[in-house]
Amino acid sequence: MKEERDGTMGEDAGKWINRVSHQLKRQMFCEEQQQGQNDLTNMQKHILHFILLETIHRDLYQRDLEKEFKVRRSTATGTLQLLEKKGYLYREPVKEDARLKRIVPTRRALELRGQLLENIRRREAQIRKGIPEEDMEIFVRVLMQISANLSNGEKQKEMELSMEGKGESDE
Repeated sequence: MKEERDGTMGEDAGKWINRVSHQLKRQMFCEEQQQGQNDLTNMQKHILHFILLETIHRDLYQRDLEKEFKVRRSTATGTLQLLEKKGYLYREPVKEDARLKRIVPTRRALELRGQLLENIRRREAQIRKGIPEEDMEIFVRVLMQISANLSNGEKQKEMELSMEGKGESDE
């Protein structure tokens, strides 16, 4: 490949990340539709997966979804209401603060958890096939750095927009 020879392959990093991400999502969701989960949109599936995986270890609240998926409160509220209406979760008030509502998967959702974990295990094995462990470790470190770089860029842009807004209001 020409890009590899003259050292410009890095310019294609975003394209490759996007391509692999789409392939991964397509395979995961195709498998889930075969298992009867076709009443959910892809975003609802992402959120339900997050809920099912995270509630194994901790209590989960709407603000956790807002932070994880970088969505507004209204978007998270609407998605949770739909998942509740479809019978995948319910929200219960927290004794210490009735304003807080803990997200709890229903039996219907919990029945999907085993399939989800098995799908993740199979997909992870498929991803890692033929790749030495030390290469995977480097790859994951690089992805974490890319994520940090992108997050820093988002924070910088938010600060710039915030400063622009303050500048206009001062005039």
